[in-house]
Amino acid sequence: MNANTQLPGLSNAELLERRHSALPRGVGQAHGLFASRALNAEVWDVEGRRYIDFVAGIAVVNTGHSHPAVVKAVEQQLHQYSHTCFQVVAYDGYLRLAERLNTLAPGDFAKKALLMSTGAEAVENAIKIARAATGRPGVIAFQGAFHGRTLLTLGLTGKIIPYKAGVGPFPAEIYHAPYPCALHGVSVDDSLKAIEQLFKCDIEANRVAAFIVEPVQGEGGYTPAPPEFLQRLRALADAHGILLIADEIQTGIARTGKLFAMEHSGVAADITTLAKGLGGGFPISAVVGRAEIMDAIAPGGLGSTYAGHPGACAAAHAVLDIVEAEHLCERATEIGAHMQARLREVAKKHVSIGDVRGLGAMVAVEFFEQGNPDKPAAELTRAVIAEAFKRGLLLLSCGTYGNVLRLMAPLTIEQGTLDEGLDILSAAIDAVS
Repeated sequence: MNANTQLPGLSNAELLERRHSALPRGVGQAHGLFASRALNAEVWDVEGRRYIDFVAGIAVVNTGHSHPAVVKAVEQQLHQYSHTCFQVVAYDGYLRLAERLNTLAPGDFAKKALLMSTGAEAVENAIKIARAATGRPGVIAFQGAFHGRTLLTLGLTGKIIPYKAGVGPFPAEIYHAPYPCALHGVSVDDSLKAIEQLFKCDIEANRVAAFIVEPVQGEGGYTPAPPEFLQRLRALADAHGILLIADEIQTGIARTGKLFAMEHSGVAADITTLAKGLGGGFPISAVVGRAEIMDAIAPGGLGSTYAGHPGACAAAHAVLDIVEAEHLCERATEIGAHMQARLREVAKKHVSIGDVRGLGAMVAVEFFEQGNPDKPAAELTRAVIAEAFKRGLLLLSCGTYGNVLRLMAPLTIEQGTLDEGLDILSAAIDAVS
């Protein structure tokens, strides 16, 4: 027990019971604990137990929990003003952040940026802008994709359970193509041929406003898109006057070893969405795109009451400073290489580990029954997560069948803590396999 983290009179069991009474069951919870404190890559619960965090708030705290520079920036902002609504009384933190993102985002062309609060809002606005700019209704997304939980973003999302079940119908003119994954027998050619088939059978190309794609699928299984796929998708978009939207909500802000994952392919999207890691734990998102496209909607058509909140803007400026000062892109590459090397050694002992993959510090371990890719081992994946939790490591699963571990430790994690977490994961796999 740690006197600084234990909250007297509170237990996880009691809080979970109260939670079940107070919250709808649709609000999930991966682990049965309530936090009392978190610092860098460690979390302590209300009973004083310590956990190593390989989740990072779902790739949000890339700069670690409560980074001193982020905390200081937000504190300073709160002493000035907490809220004005940018559309009513503007402030320079929002403006400077838009200018920074316009400079940093891939693409040698003039850009403009819009700030929002959540990833789903960013995606919704990206689609609005694309439709307004092109005068076309259609959008093509990909199977396995996750773009949010609002009705429009659920329409874009390519995974039924648990997100889409029972809550349709979804907005019209949204179509899905297979996302390339060699492990599961889907080649780049297969994906592009499927899009061409959509053009022939479902929607003509000149009615498609945009493709929306994750450079590395998140919920879909932490599967990186082959650079060739993104390059050919860009060419296909150009051939038909279709815009390319890169959903960088989980991949952005140094997570993959580049500030933007699209940089690995050399492809610049017309519109890019950001959230998660941008705020270092504070809610902020962004839509960055070609200036002429971003100007397609008339004044008043974009914005939200809390969008680009002053405190969140201050946090985002601190995050971008930290990424540069602490060389977090390089650190993400180091973390990812180290994780994959360690996990491939573990895989040599377990036929159930069918693949270890990743891009930068987005690392996945996929489990199959007896190594058969046609038999995803979701129960084994859940057992590994539960065993690791007992031993003090926080993990999450993903993938269409729930058989993929996704590892997304803070990029500021200390090497000793990283290795301690990998030791726990290895022992957990050994224990349940």
